[in-house]
Amino acid sequence: MKLRAAASLFSAFALSACGQGGAASGPGGDPYAGVDAEIRTWRAVIESENPLCAAKVEGQGCEAFEVACKGARELTPADRAAGVSARLVAAMIFQGREPDGSTSRPGSAFATFTKADGTWTRTESEPVNLSTCAPF
Repeated sequence: MKLRAAASLFSAFALSACGQGGAASGPGGDPYAGVDAEIRTWRAVIESENPLCAAKVEGQGCEAFEVACKGARELTPADRAAGVSARLVAAMIFQGREPDGSTSRPGSAFATFTKADGTWTRTESEPVNLSTCAPF
């Protein structure tokens, strides 16, 4: 539980650095409001769909999920005209399981989160630098 609380706190601090992406602020001044809930949903999708998570122990296939980075992306005039108010890329790292249930297989996933008309959507992203979220 302490690890989860620390990860949540880290995520909040990491996301605060995203405010430099040039996105217009939404209600309350935070263009990234709600993205943490979307990232938690994404984590559940990884757990249910990633092949590294197929071997289950006590119902759990992967563990040690961590948001390695979140990085704001610039919005174009076309994005803004389409109602996009924020975009960021996130990288998630985790430990998968061997078929015998032992944990030793590192995994990662990458996604782009786009907020348009107040709603977040997620699409797969190309891999990014895990420290900075910069494209390769």
